[in-house]
Amino acid sequence: MKKDYKAGRKPIRLNRNIRNLPEDQEIENKIWQQTRLVEYYNQVPIVQFMFKGTEADDIIAYLSQLKEFEKAEKLIVSSDKDFFQLLTAKTVQYRPVQKEILNQKSILEKFNVHPANFAMARAMEGDKSDNIDGIEGLGLKTVAKRFPFLKEEKTATFKDLLNYCRQKSEETNIKAYHKILENEDVLRRNYHMMQLYNPILSINSKKVIRETIRGPDCAFNKTELIKMMIKDGFGEINFIDLFQQFNRIAIDNR
Repeated sequence: MKKDYKAGRKPIRLNRNIRNLPEDQEIENKIWQQTRLVEYYNQVPIVQFMFKGTEADDIIAYLSQLKEFEKAEKLIVSSDKDFFQLLTAKTVQYRPVQKEILNQKSILEKFNVHPANFAMARAMEGDKSDNIDGIEGLGLKTVAKRFPFLKEEKTATFKDLLNYCRQKSEETNIKAYHKILENEDVLRRNYHMMQLYNPILSINSKKVIRETIRGPDCAFNKTELIKMMIKDGFGEINFIDLFQQFNRIAIDNR
């Protein structure tokens, strides 16, 4: 189910330092490059999903948790911390900005929080990049220290967390437990905004995704791809290994 998406205007500059352009031209250039990239994908065995009004995070989350891919090795390419919660023995994340690869084990070692409970931990911390205020004084280090059960594979519920806070608040004056109880509404709000365990997708979107992965268009139009690359200035780069991989995928999925 590969759809052909057409790029609009011609580029002002392609793969140049667009920071030197006026703001309106910089935006136009970025949009052109994004749409041009989609046109490249149309020629190779890569499945694309585009849904109006749907977050890419939810599509990635839904795909990573599908039973059809339960035994498949999955790679999420993003620097976004939101995807930490999706990491399993079969799902890893490559963060290109940080130049690191994370998996379930490394998340545990780095944060002392299991991916199954990472959304709960981040709901306490908040996310400044998305303007989501957390609960004051509760960063990930403090959360891991005060709630050691979050490093377990078992998913912690609101009931588990609140009962633990009530018990601890009777035993100690540590502010973290009292703050959770005082800001339960903030915790619940943040969790529902940040969690990807239950992605927000319409029934129709889920249907389209399932149908696409069951019968993907894995054609490889090498001739057209090379024409586009020459036109855009990539003609001198050697892509032999990549083309061989595309051929193998196309043949395996006939």
